[in-house]
Amino acid sequence: MAKLSLQLKLGQQLTMTPQLQQAIRLLQMPVMELNAQIEEALETNLMLEQEEPDQLNQDAPQERSSDESSDSADTDLKELDGNEIDNGIDSGTEVVEGDDFDNNWDERAAGTSSAPDNDFQAELSDQSTETLTEHLLWQLEMEHFDPREVVIGQAIIDYINDDGYLTESLEGIMATLPADAGFSRAEVEATLKKVQMLDPAGVGARDLAECITLQLNTLRPEEPGRELALRIAAESLGLVADGELAMLRRNLSASDEDIEAALALIRACHPKPGSAISVSTPEYVIPDVYVRKQDNRWVVDINRSTSPKLHINQAYASALAGGEAHSTLRSQLQEARWLIRSLEIRNETLLKVAICIVERQVDFLEHGEEAMKPMILRDVAEAVDMHESTISRVTTNKYMHTPRGVFEFRYFFSSQLASADGGSESSTAVRARIKRLIGEENPQKPLSDSKLAKLLEAEGSKVARRTVAKYREALNIPPSSERKKRATL
Repeated sequence: MAKLSLQLKLGQQLTMTPQLQQAIRLLQMPVMELNAQIEEALETNLMLEQEEPDQLNQDAPQERSSDESSDSADTDLKELDGNEIDNGIDSGTEVVEGDDFDNNWDERAAGTSSAPDNDFQAELSDQSTETLTEHLLWQLEMEHFDPREVVIGQAIIDYINDDGYLTESLEGIMATLPADAGFSRAEVEATLKKVQMLDPAGVGARDLAECITLQLNTLRPEEPGRELALRIAAESLGLVADGELAMLRRNLSASDEDIEAALALIRACHPKPGSAISVSTPEYVIPDVYVRKQDNRWVVDINRSTSPKLHINQAYASALAGGEAHSTLRSQLQEARWLIRSLEIRNETLLKVAICIVERQVDFLEHGEEAMKPMILRDVAEAVDMHESTISRVTTNKYMHTPRGVFEFRYFFSSQLASADGGSESSTAVRARIKRLIGEENPQKPLSDSKLAKLLEAEGSKVARRTVAKYREALNIPPSSERKKRATL
């Protein structure tokens, strides 16, 4: 029989309050998800109200220093991360808060007036969402297709992918048609040929050769090089892809001029004709912070227009002050205060991390990717006195608008490589140099990975050949042998 005993052990355990859990959850949310969370809170919590734009303009401070902007959140950030944050910010970086970044951002950044221009007319982007299938079905109704051909054509169009290629065999298409209608293979094949004559040219092809042939057939018969291009598309596309031009000339018994004219027509063909119609809807990135240079100083601005400004409904709050009833409203009041404070903590933390990144990557902002400095999460965590996990949450799906483009926070983090002088440099900078060297090379004599490693070493970057090959592949740049073949073509 087991002997029973009592033991006393000391230990530490972190207990996360609901407020702390909410602050951490909001901290890692991207802008769109955060807005959805706020909209849901506005709909369900009577104690929350959204401030109107005129209230924002009256209440928001126009400019605050970095120390002022961080003092109010230090206490809550201490609870969030367990350590109090150091307010020491480099004097070369100024923080400006309070502006709502709208369509006048470019004017303010340039120092011009943001007064409305009566002559200004916004340029509307193309909102067309017509798919390739819809485009083909519309033509099917407009062209001279008889009722049986319309049924077959609809079945064919169902199996045309976004690139414009037919992905099913004729037998498979016939299997989808009504069996009692008595459709024949000849009818299906004839209808396919009519579908292949629709816009865009080359649609309905079953392979690349047929796609190019369909597009070449739309040219005038007297077009120079057309007949030879048709022969190449039908018989010798593999030789063209491999760059075997000498064998191509021998097989076709054609001169260099004729081969060049035919290849020019083939290159003009679209390998994915359907992509010209099935244009995916662009996904817009909303920056969380803006970075600009003003008076020779880099300024970091929080983008407060990404989420509505919230405040407590004072009418309901005052009504609750004198009584003990309405426990539900009291609970909503507490939740509203937590949400408002959590949003403030999110903005302050985001701002601190953005400032630290800008301070360390000023050379990138001034000179580009080749001046990027190595930086890891631990560097920022130590600078702002926070845990690496918190920095990871802040830098995920958060974006920074800079004069060089819009970048995710994580873009500025990269591993370090040893330089020739014993220092360190960013892997991003090395990749940028590889891209530059390849861009400046002689296309007829492309640089090998070994040669690139030697050139990088001459510039002060000590990089092994296999590392150069890895970075080159990450940039989607083919090896020197393939680049030479493409240059020859």
